[in-house]
Amino acid sequence: MTVKSNHVTIKGIKDGLVFLMDDECDLEELLSELRYKLEHSHQNILSGPIIHVDIKLGSRVVTEEQKDAILQILKKKGNLLIRSIESPDAKNDLNDAKAITTITGIIRSGQVLHHEGNLLLLGDVNPGGTVSCTGHIFIMGALRGMAHAGSSGNEEAIISAAHFAPTQLRIAEVISRPPDEWEKREAGMEFAYLQNGQMQIDKTSNIVRLHRDFNAFKGV
Repeated sequence: MTVKSNHVTIKGIKDGLVFLMDDECDLEELLSELRYKLEHSHQNILSGPIIHVDIKLGSRVVTEEQKDAILQILKKKGNLLIRSIESPDAKNDLNDAKAITTITGIIRSGQVLHHEGNLLLLGDVNPGGTVSCTGHIFIMGALRGMAHAGSSGNEEAIISAAHFAPTQLRIAEVISRPPDEWEKREAGMEFAYLQNGQMQIDKTSNIVRLHRDFNAFKGV
């Protein structure tokens, strides 16, 4: 298969890659070229360590289904973590304290993911992997590695995971290693937060009771 068009342009930036998508071509042509470049012509830069990716759709207005079709292609490359998608209907104001950036991928042993703001990770953090961000951390997968929320000193930050089995937790400057019995209990949907300078663990369903600002995260 040979793709001669140039509907997808991949550019390197200081902290990742930018995918510039042609906003005038047919969507199926765009998806076809995206698949080809990921599988053939750009294998050298799309393998190995984790790479942050920003997707720019230009003036193309897409439905949630069409956006998901693009994401599904990119998800096949395990080292690509989607940081943002810019389109006319997208809201990516990371200066908003309640904004959440969604990243898809698996944080493997030895890998470290740093993020400014609040983070929703669609994937797992494996043992030996680390997630660190200045805001809250929400993991829709298994947390089996280390997580550091509020890394800039925010003691109101929380760490939440669908499968809560961390090797170490840190919120602001407070560090907590899980007790030995954690390894014996059945891990579930829980979150960690600070209370009077001490690390506390509770059921995820109780997040909204902690602080009124978490009402914004009910759908997470």
